[in-house]
Amino acid sequence: MNTFFLILIGLPALEIFIMIKIGGQIGAFNTIALIFLTAIIGVFYARLQGIQTLKSGILNIYQNKAPIYELMSGASIACAALLLIVPGFLTDSVGFTLLFPFSRKVLFRLILRKGGKTNETKNNIDAIDGEIINKDKDEL
Repeated sequence: MNTFFLILIGLPALEIFIMIKIGGQIGAFNTIALIFLTAIIGVFYARLQGIQTLKSGILNIYQNKAPIYELMSGASIACAALLLIVPGFLTDSVGFTLLFPFSRKVLFRLILRKGGKTNETKNNIDAIDGEIINKDKDEL
C-alpha cells in the first residue's frame, strides 16, 4: 500500500483518538484550550528560533563560512511551525522536538551519521600532491 496514503489517513485518525482520550481525562474545553495554547506558544517560539538562526547564518556568511547548519535548522524550524499549527498532540510533540536546538542537533547527527557511512567508501581515494612547472617563458 502507498505510504503517503497511510500517513494521510492514519495520522488524523491517530490525532483524533489521542484528542478523545485526553478530552475524556481533562474535559473538552481544556483540550481545545490546550491545542490553541500549544499552537500560539509554538509559533511564537518558532519565530524567535528563526530570527536567532537567521542571525547566526548571517554571521557565518560574514566569516566566509557556509551556513549549512543554519539552513538545516531553518528548514526544521519551518516544519516545526507547520506541525505546531496543525491541531493535535502528536504533531505538536514532534513540532516541539524539532523546535528545540538540542534535539535538532541530535537529529542532525543521526541523519548525517547514516549519510556519512555511504559516502566514506566513495571518497576513499589516495591523492598525490604535485606542482606543475612551466619551463616555457612567456614572450610578449
